[in-house]
Amino acid sequence: MRQFPSRARARFCFFFALIALAASAMPALAAETLRYVILVDGGKQAGHQTTEVGDDGIVRTEFIFKDNGRGPELKESYRLAPDGSFADYQVKGTSTFGAPVDESWRVKDGVGRWKTTSDGGTAPQKDGALYWSLAGTPQSYAPMLAALARRGNAGVPLIPSGTLKSRVVDEVTLTRGGQARHLRLLVLTGVGFTPMFVWSTTDEHPRIFASIVPGFMQMIEAGWEQDAAGLEVRQKTAEAKALVDFNNRLSHGIPGTTLIHDVRIFDSEKGTLSVPSSVLIRDGRILRVGEGSWATGDHVGAALDTASIVRTLDGGGRVLMPGLFDAHAHTTRWNGGLDVAAGVTSIRDMGNDNETLQQIMAEERAGTLLGARVVPAGFLEGESPMSARNGFVVKDLDGAKKAIDWYAAHKYPQIKIYNSFPKAILKDTVAYAHEKGLRVSGHIPVYLRAQDAVDAGYDEIQHINQLMLNFLVDDKTDTRTLERFYLPARKVADLDFDSAPVRDFVELLAKKQIVIDPTLATFDFLRQRPGQMSQAFAAVADHMPPDVQRGFRVAEFDIPDDATAARYDKSYLKMVEFVGRMQRAGVPIVAGTDNLPGFTLQRELQLYVDAGMTPAQALQTATWNPAKYARVSGDRGSIVVGKRADLILVDGDPTRDIADIRKVATVIKGDTVYYPAEVYRELGIKPFAEPVKLVESLKKD
Repeated sequence: MRQFPSRARARFCFFFALIALAASAMPALAAETLRYVILVDGGKQAGHQTTEVGDDGIVRTEFIFKDNGRGPELKESYRLAPDGSFADYQVKGTSTFGAPVDESWRVKDGVGRWKTTSDGGTAPQKDGALYWSLAGTPQSYAPMLAALARRGNAGVPLIPSGTLKSRVVDEVTLTRGGQARHLRLLVLTGVGFTPMFVWSTTDEHPRIFASIVPGFMQMIEAGWEQDAAGLEVRQKTAEAKALVDFNNRLSHGIPGTTLIHDVRIFDSEKGTLSVPSSVLIRDGRILRVGEGSWATGDHVGAALDTASIVRTLDGGGRVLMPGLFDAHAHTTRWNGGLDVAAGVTSIRDMGNDNETLQQIMAEERAGTLLGARVVPAGFLEGESPMSARNGFVVKDLDGAKKAIDWYAAHKYPQIKIYNSFPKAILKDTVAYAHEKGLRVSGHIPVYLRAQDAVDAGYDEIQHINQLMLNFLVDDKTDTRTLERFYLPARKVADLDFDSAPVRDFVELLAKKQIVIDPTLATFDFLRQRPGQMSQAFAAVADHMPPDVQRGFRVAEFDIPDDATAARYDKSYLKMVEFVGRMQRAGVPIVAGTDNLPGFTLQRELQLYVDAGMTPAQALQTATWNPAKYARVSGDRGSIVVGKRADLILVDGDPTRDIADIRKVATVIKGDTVYYPAEVYRELGIKPFAEPVKLVESLKKD
């Protein structure tokens, strides 16, 4: 279940904030029509935006974007005041997952009033401030470009909060059929966690020409589609420069030998906590582990060469853990700050554009990109009108084998099969992947059940809803549609977990050691009503920028009344319970997010404790288990001599209170140290713990 534009926007992930500015600023509101196309998978059209400006000055827009069987459908209109701000604004339609959209803004007597399905309020309309819509089409942000051009370095004040600023990072001229477009690449800041990049024209009345999310989508003015790929290449180069600077500000190299002392070490294999101990690391690897505080000479075993120690870290009795491992990510080049600040030093990418993921992995290995180490899973989908356009999309067994050959050649340890994959070739595809040495995981292909996937040879299943559907579907249920979410929400509440079919299925999962990647936290949207704080992020919301907090109250599911809300909540809580039942039965569980990096993993672990795991068992699902099943336990996942020095120092004891996992004070990833407080402040987030810094040793003559 890869995160999708409007939901990612509601959660202030990264895609929709970018696309939201990919709109046209109409020259003096002259009557005209402008069209944009949205492209995925190297040129396949997945949506459009059509904007008409009437002689009455009203801007009317239709926006539709469909990918992976879901997406928003919106109709919007607005009118501008003489200063370029919104005099009135309205958008209606449906969100990515079917929730009603109904948002408006009106100005009367100098005061603006907004109303959405999740919030409302008033603010003085002054200083050219612009209302920032929660649910609008990209066109609703068009006036901001003109305002940015007028205001320069002062930026544009936003309502309800924030200031939008921009700067130019690249320029290019495109030609087509005698026409020319001189464009600037703008980087915009002030909304969300990370910069936004948009391509703007440079004429008297500039408008945004294209908005690109590298490796995922391109929105561009109709007729110029052939130029989208070239703009993406230039944008990736410009983004790389910003990312290198971001990395350089927050990464601190620690070559040579470092002594970490007075720490209690979490043994991720056994789920236990040690007595006060010390760890010696050198050039990114663990050199020695043992009891005692070696800084004071209290140690056992061979004598310590104190003269070689370059720096020390006094843990002060805190807990030292292996770096966390997110078993279900769809990473971007901008995700790394949130991952590392939360103590996530490894991720398993569960479906991405192949070229983009190869670039991310190369930049991370080179040390130019701030982010977690990536273990890739090759994405394999079947061709259909509702296909997800990641990785390889195939039609037959020959195509599947060629895709698997590519993944094997690029050293992917596993593949992930998706919703539209042809059921007729599933078993042979799984067998071929196993022949090539790859594990097989995934969603359950349409018109099959989880039981069928296990019988076909799956090693792992993603998402709690895919498991629940095993008891809810028949051979006519189209799980490529939103029904794969609404059916569990409606019916799991009545599912008898003690019935023979359910017990037998859980026993089968345990017997075959089928790994389950539940991503419980990301399914919180099944029960969230408009205006309610998402329980997935309630514990961290007050640390977030105001615009992000506002986004956490946006609902994406259609929950029309109290009775429906109660049923969906009961279904969700039973899904949480089911994960606990599986774990107690011996089914391997790995913790993954498929949502906002870092914070979602922390919530996932809390949900596992709610399901009945001990905090230590929950921590194992994000350390030992994912390293084991991703086939990288030889160099990570536990604090053992010879493994990578991927370590986190926690200012608390998460083996007693899982909430303490948010209090990461120091992160060591190989030969680099990061201080989460520094990273969070860079992203506009209030830190959860103050840093515990390494101290350079005094050199003697």
